[in-house]
Order: sequence, then C-alpha cells, then structure tokens
Amino acid sequence: IWRWIAQGISFVFHPLFIPLYITLYLLFLHPTVFAGYAPLLKWQRLATVFLNLTFLPGFSVFLLWQLRFVPSLQLKTRQDRIIPYAASLIFYFWAWYAMSKQAQAPVVFVSFLQGCFFSVCAAWLINIQSKVSMHATAVGGMLVFFLLLAFTDDQPSLIVPALVFLLAGCILTARYLVSGHTQWEIFQGLVSGGLAMGVAWLY
Repeated sequence: IWRWIAQGISFVFHPLFIPLYITLYLLFLHPTVFAGYAPLLKWQRLATVFLNLTFLPGFSVFLLWQLRFVPSLQLKTRQDRIIPYAASLIFYFWAWYAMSKQAQAPVVFVSFLQGCFFSVCAAWLINIQSKVSMHATAVGGMLVFFLLLAFTDDQPSLIVPALVFLLAGCILTARYLVSGHTQWEIFQGLVSGGLAMGVAWLY
C-alpha cells in the first residue's frame, strides 16, 4: 500500500507539474504577486507555463520514446536523460526569456522562471556523472522559492512554507521508496535545485 501511495505522489508531483502548481498559486491564491491583473492575462500566463514547462518537455520525451531513442518514458538511466534535458533547456529558457521581456511581468515570477531554467541546467550538468533525482531538483527549487517569498513578501505567512516543507518531505520520501535513487542522488537534486533558485532570485 505504501508503495502505491508513493507511486501516486510521484506522479501527481512530477517535476513537469510542480512549476505549473506554483504558477497556479501565484496567479490565483497569492494576494500580491499578480494583483490587478485581468483574468484573461492570468490565464495567458498560465498557458505559457503549461506549454513551455509541462507540455513541450513531456511531449519531447514521448516523441523520443516513440522514435526509440529512449527505451522508457520513465527515463530510468542517466544516458536516457541527456536528450530530454537538452530539449527542456530550450523550452525553459524561452519561457523565462520571453517573460522577462514583458513589461508588466512581476519580478518574482520572472525570477521563478529563471530559477526553473537554472535548475534544469544544474541537473543536466550533474547528470554527466550521476543520475540526479529530477523530483528532488524540482522540490529543492520549490522549497527555496517559497522561503524567499515568505521572507520578502509584504504579507508574509508561515502557513504556506510549512505546508510546502511537509509536501517536500512526502515527495522525497516517495521517491526514495519507489525510484531506485540513492540518498546521495536525492540530496544532489535537492541542493542543486535550491541553489539554482537562490542564484536566480539574487540575480
């Protein structure tokens, strides 16, 4: 039963979905980041993130699988992840770059997208030597982003960071149970994702 639960958590909080969830929070739940934005513009921002950070990277993996460049959609080996990482770099870079050129784009949101791009860069580089956990990389970026947001927000709340920490623990535990990753590979992902988001925020 615990393995089934872990598999469910791993799917629902897949690395391709986590940026989408954070964007949904910033758009529709956070009181200030997108305050004053028209509903249509909010949905356009969400569509941009879904297309570039979720759909296109996922579709790229699907095409690679159909063309037999990778044996499985799960990308179980380090070698399987090289081309998907490279494709994701393009889509993540474009999402960040295009948004940074929008005059009305909130700085927090642009920094978040830049952090996502830096996270993929870090994971791609680490993947040369080690099969770093993609889930842990996304979780590390998520943790640091919400911590920085809480410390710099005009209306800070400890509830959201606490819930994010709880969620992060569940995701990392689930991956350790069912992914075959070592503790070191999970730790590498967590630290690299967090550092990437921190660098983007400071930059």
